[in-house]
Amino acid sequence: MKKIISTDRAPKAIGPYSQAVVSHGWAFLSGQIPLDPMTGQIVEGDISWQTTRVLENLKAVLEAAGSSLERVVKTTVYLKDMGEFVKMNDVYATYFPEHPPARATVEAARLPKDVRVEIDCIAEVG
Repeated sequence: MKKIISTDRAPKAIGPYSQAVVSHGWAFLSGQIPLDPMTGQIVEGDISWQTTRVLENLKAVLEAAGSSLERVVKTTVYLKDMGEFVKMNDVYATYFPEHPPARATVEAARLPKDVRVEIDCIAEVG
């Protein structure tokens, strides 16, 4: 059984994909970039501001899927510049203060809309 998740509290998909798919008790979230869901515009500011927006977008999709940040088991962080890792990580740590999920962080040559950060995740549902 597969359930497609969509919420107006996060940016609409900008391609042929879903914000999330729930299957067999797991939510698989597509990567979020720092788009403001109200304006559809990229959040201005440094990597800290962009990371905050990305995690707020993920939080909104998780809640729509019946999950939460506390139930995330795996994330993948894509950075435009690994030199911004420390600032991204400082913000990330505030969203996962206890029992953080497994994570991979990679530098990507180019991200959608030339943003600085994109994050996807997998979480338990129910």
